[in-house]
Amino acid sequence: MPDEAEDEWSTRDRAEGDGPRVIVIGAGVAGMSTGCYAQMNGMHTRIFEKHVLPGGCCTAWSRDGYIFDYCIEWLIGTAAGNEANQVWRELGALDGKSITNFEMFNRVVDETGRSVTFYNDPDRLERHLLELSPADARLIRSFCRDLRRFIDIELYPFLTAPALRTVRERAALLRTVLPAFRLFWRTASTPMHAFADRFQDPLLRRAFRNIFFQDPEGFPLLPYLFNMAGAHHNNAGFPQGGSLGLSRSIEERYTSLGGRISYRARVERILVEDGRAVGIELRNGRRYYADHVVSACDGHTTIHGLLEGRFTGPRIDKLYDELLHRPGALFPAVVSAFVGIRGELGPGRPHSTTYLLAPEDAERLPGALQNSVVVQLRSDYSDGFAPPGRSVVHCTYFSDFGYWKELRAADRKEYREKKRQVADFVRGFLERRLPGVGERIELVDVASPATTRRYTGNHDGSILAWKAFSEADDIAAKLVGKDRMRLPGLRGFSMAGQWVGMGGLIRAASTGRFVVQYLCDELGRGFTASESRGTEPWHTGKLGRLPQLDKWSMRGETRT
Repeated sequence: MPDEAEDEWSTRDRAEGDGPRVIVIGAGVAGMSTGCYAQMNGMHTRIFEKHVLPGGCCTAWSRDGYIFDYCIEWLIGTAAGNEANQVWRELGALDGKSITNFEMFNRVVDETGRSVTFYNDPDRLERHLLELSPADARLIRSFCRDLRRFIDIELYPFLTAPALRTVRERAALLRTVLPAFRLFWRTASTPMHAFADRFQDPLLRRAFRNIFFQDPEGFPLLPYLFNMAGAHHNNAGFPQGGSLGLSRSIEERYTSLGGRISYRARVERILVEDGRAVGIELRNGRRYYADHVVSACDGHTTIHGLLEGRFTGPRIDKLYDELLHRPGALFPAVVSAFVGIRGELGPGRPHSTTYLLAPEDAERLPGALQNSVVVQLRSDYSDGFAPPGRSVVHCTYFSDFGYWKELRAADRKEYREKKRQVADFVRGFLERRLPGVGERIELVDVASPATTRRYTGNHDGSILAWKAFSEADDIAAKLVGKDRMRLPGLRGFSMAGQWVGMGGLIRAASTGRFVVQYLCDELGRGFTASESRGTEPWHTGKLGRLPQLDKWSMRGETRT
């Protein structure tokens, strides 16, 4: 970082004719999206990021030639011809990249080895399910019929902030929604648990809950159908380079537009004068000034840390004083175990499998919330995740953040021992499910929910923040549509990211677009956006130098 005396942002003076200055806190996908769109609209921006890499949770790290990709399992918007894809094109996120698409969403295997595969093609899925359980024909045909109807609907309203949609845009949205209103209403009001419990086959009763790898609990049918339909259209694929590759591409787009990111720059507080945000103060005491400040980091940290709880209202109080502490309000945190393996795993294996565990197995997983573990063959997702002749597997399970937080605070030795217990379980489990793999395992790296909290600052280590289709979802929608992503009594400030726009990378990216649209509207100027022209083939080298597990983000974590 340059010396304060040489930094134009450390003074309120600026050259005549310069566009408005905008400071963005956090270089996650939402923060960089905000920066990109602000630069496209003549603003002068700077992003401050506490870590050494862009992306927040959308990240990766390395060890011994392996790349451990942490975030993306599928990405909405990988196919052309929809608003989600247009956002990614504007941000340069997919520039020069190939996309991997899979014929199935997930496979679920029970304790006896019996399995069900959730194919994205409704005809193939229907045949497969009917073979498994002819007695459940009526329910199976109902689900697959709804999936076909979702395949015929493409609803991705990610381009215009709700309060700024024109009459024409609202009419176009209604033309899409009204013919399928009963379908949307019925599938949005039918909990997956209630639907799954109607199956006679015990495997199907459990498997349908785990289409999204583990059971998010509380989700209705709609998101399952929506995402499987997207995958059928190749619009929920995996981009080359994975999570950090996506973040690096957006970072490159941002800097090419003239933006600047300051890394290792932890913001300590937002400076407020006469009810207006005027800048930020870093942990080292340096101050930087702007006409507008956007926080794209953890919501609780923003509200009660950077702003000291001074700017709240009924909606904010409901979210951060009540719902934040209600069990199940946040999307669960996860334990991740990355496994490096000598040799190939062989063709024809499903890329993603949820294994349902017997109680005695589940008890061996520290802090587990459900009796299941997810195994993903990450080498099949993108080239470059493993050295030549090797493979990498990612094992995850939903876990209790409080368990890991208390353990790490009370006894670091016991904390490390529990992470070794995870690694030992994974070694043994993979050997049972993939005979011969155990002796070829070279390393296991384990990251707990406490790791996620330390790396990103996300409250309770939750990667996706508020759980969708909940009371928090309804309130967050009002923060975006009615409050225009602002806080009561505070001018010159906005919030972006998943704490206002809900989970999913495309939602995070769209909040950056919305923030700038609202800001342009306030300034009385038209909003504009252009697509990136990057066409060069993407390569793994663009990831740059990745941190090792025992440095920067993961210092002190377990290596086995």
